[in-house]
Amino acid sequence: MAYRRTPAVQARLHAQRGAVLHAATELLAERGYAACSVAAVAERAGIATGSVYRSFPSKAELVAELFRSVVSREVAAVHEAAQFAGDLHDQVASVIGTFAGRALSTPRLAYALLAEPVDAEVEAERLVFRRAFRDVIAARIAEGVAAGRLPQQDPELTAALLVGGVGEALVGPLADGRAPADLVPALIAFSLRALGGAPTGTAAPTLADPTGAPA
Repeated sequence: MAYRRTPAVQARLHAQRGAVLHAATELLAERGYAACSVAAVAERAGIATGSVYRSFPSKAELVAELFRSVVSREVAAVHEAAQFAGDLHDQVASVIGTFAGRALSTPRLAYALLAEPVDAEVEAERLVFRRAFRDVIAARIAEGVAAGRLPQQDPELTAALLVGGVGEALVGPLADGRAPADLVPALIAFSLRALGGAPTGTAAPTLADPTGAPA
């Protein structure tokens, strides 16, 4: 008969998995992917290396799950920003401002998410992240086109161009650990010009930082 884990054992394993991901997130934010070795993560979590492997059979699986865990919070923040009260341009400004502001608040972590060389498994997750961000903007553009507030255009293409352009503009400042004070407003202005139409205002709240702590 196959062994079945008791609720207590399952709860302990779940807690240990959470501790491993928390430790890996701290290392990623401090030193990037190179620091996220299984041994380093185990030491930070205060457990044996073998215990990490019980939750994650390989470093590639650990790092891919780490990326998904961190990025899920970013996607949630972008979705929340898209609900900002205001017209279409205000909502897009909110999305861009939130994305860029969160990235710049934790530059080492954001650089790892956006640009640091990674294994194929993580690169695949990075593509999912970019598509999710694109889809949030594309939905707002499609609404604007349908309502006649924006010129006719391919919403997914415009959104993909915005995501690529904003991401590329952030890479240098994130790598350097500093950014011009007017970078976020400039990225918002660029995005609104790219959309076309006449904005009635721009508002860009910045939500919590990518680690989940208050900004």
